[in-house]
Amino acid sequence: MKLFRASAVVGGFTLLSRVLGFVREILFAAALGSGPMAAVFLVAFRFPNLFRRWFAEGAFNAAFLPIYAEKLEGEGEAEANRFAGDTLSGLLLVLLVFVLAAELTMPWLMVALAPGFLEHPGLFAKAVLFTQITIPYILFMSVTAMLGGVLNAHHRFVAAAFAPVLLNIVFIAILLKPSNDAAQTALALSIGSFVSGGLQAAVVLVALRRAGIRLRLRRPRLDVDMKKLLRLGVPGAIAAGVVQINLVISQAIASMQDGAIAWLNYADRLYQLPLGVVGVAMGVALLPSLSRVVRSGDVRGALAAQNEALILAAAFTLPASVALYLLPNFFVEGLYMRGAFTPDDALAVAKVLQVYAWGLPAFILIKVFAPGFFARQNTKTPMLIASFSIGFNIVLGVFLFFRIGYVGLAIATSLAGWINGLMLGFVLWRQGSFAPDAKLILQLVRITLAALAMGLVLAAIAVPVRDAMSSLPFWYLLAAISIAGIGGILYGVFAILFRAIRLRELKGVFRRS
Repeated sequence: MKLFRASAVVGGFTLLSRVLGFVREILFAAALGSGPMAAVFLVAFRFPNLFRRWFAEGAFNAAFLPIYAEKLEGEGEAEANRFAGDTLSGLLLVLLVFVLAAELTMPWLMVALAPGFLEHPGLFAKAVLFTQITIPYILFMSVTAMLGGVLNAHHRFVAAAFAPVLLNIVFIAILLKPSNDAAQTALALSIGSFVSGGLQAAVVLVALRRAGIRLRLRRPRLDVDMKKLLRLGVPGAIAAGVVQINLVISQAIASMQDGAIAWLNYADRLYQLPLGVVGVAMGVALLPSLSRVVRSGDVRGALAAQNEALILAAAFTLPASVALYLLPNFFVEGLYMRGAFTPDDALAVAKVLQVYAWGLPAFILIKVFAPGFFARQNTKTPMLIASFSIGFNIVLGVFLFFRIGYVGLAIATSLAGWINGLMLGFVLWRQGSFAPDAKLILQLVRITLAALAMGLVLAAIAVPVRDAMSSLPFWYLLAAISIAGIGGILYGVFAILFRAIRLRELKGVFRRS
C-alpha cells in the first residue's frame, strides 16, 4: 500500500495546511468581511496563487516527474540530477523574465483580472500595487514545486508537503493583530505572501541537501530533454490548472458585483478542504506511482492504482459533498460569521457553497484521472479537454451572471468541472488505461449509500445540536465543528454497515502502513 502511505503523508500535511487555512480565513473574514479591501487583496493574491496551484499541486510535476523518473530508473541518479539541474536553470531564467514583465504590465493586466475595479480608480490602483508585491511569490513557489518533485521521485514527501503550511502561519500572524485601516491590513498580507514564498523555498532546499541531492545550475540550453519538457509542460499546465483558470475567470466577472469576489472566495475555501486533502494527495502521490508502473510495463498494476485512487478519493469526498450541500449555512455561519462578516454575507456564501458541493466530486475526478495521462507523457489530450471546459465555463458563466448574479458563476464552474472530469475518464477508458471493474462500481455504490445515509441523519439532528449549544460562547463555531465530527462518526458507521469499508481490510491497511 505504498500509494496509501504516500497519500497519508501528503494528505496529513495538506490537512494541517487546510486547518490553518480555515483559521486564516476566519480571521480574514472578521477583519475584512466582504468589503472592498477584501476584494482587492483576493484579486492581488489570486494572480500568483493561480501559478502556485499549477506548479505546486501537480501541473509542473506532471511534465517533469515522468521524465525525471524515467532517467532515474534507466540512466541513474547522476543523469537524472543533471536533467533536474538544467531544468532548474531554465525555469529560473523564464520565471525572472515573466515576473519582470508582469510587474511592468500589471496596470494593463488588472483590466482583465478585475474589470469591475475600473469604476473605482482608488481600488484599481491598490489592486495593481498589491499584485506587484505578490508577484515574486510565483518565482518562489515554482522553484519549490520543481525541487519538491525531485524529492517526491525519491519517495521523500515530507518537506514539499509541509512547505505550504508556512503561508498560513505567516498570514495568521498578521491577522491576529490587524490594523484598524483595512488597506494597511491588505498591504501587510501582500507582503506576507512574498515572505512566505521565500520560507517555503528555503525548506525544500534544506531537505534536498539533507537527502544528498546536488543540482548544479548551468547556462540554460534548449536540448532534447528541455524540448520534451516544454512539449509536455505547456499543455499539462493548462490541463491541470483548469479549475483555477475557471476560478480566475469567475473572479474577473464577479468584480462587476459588490461583494461577489469575497463571497466566491469564502465558499471556495470551504470546499477546498476535501479537494485539497484528497485531490492533492492523490495527484501528487499517484503520479510517481503510475509513472513507475507504466515505465516498467505493468499494465495491471497501473489499472489497479487508478481504481484504488478513485475509491479512496470517493470515500473521503462524497460524504463531504453531501454535508456541504445539505447544511451549507451551518458551516458558513460557524466559521465566518463574526466581526466584519455579516449574516447577509453568510447567506450569500452559503448559496455558492451549495453549488460547489455538487461540483466537488468532479474536481476530485480531474485530480485522479489527469495523472493517468501525465504518467504516460500525454498532456495534449487533457489540454484539449480542459480548453473545451474553459470555453464552456466562460460562455455559461457570462450568460448566467447577467441573469442570476454571482451564483451563476459557481454553477458554470461546477458544470465545467463535471464535463472535464467525465471526459478525462471516458478517454482513459477508451484508451484501455482505465478499467472500471465490478469491484470498483460496487464500492462506489456502497460509498454513495453510506454518504447519503449520513447526510439524512445529519440534516435531522443539525438544528437540535445547534440549539443545544446556543448558550455557549462561540456557539456557531462549536456547532459547526460538532456537526462535522458527528458526520464523520455517522459516515464511518454507515460505511461499515453498507460494507463500503470492511474492518478487516481497514486493520490490514494500517498494519501494512
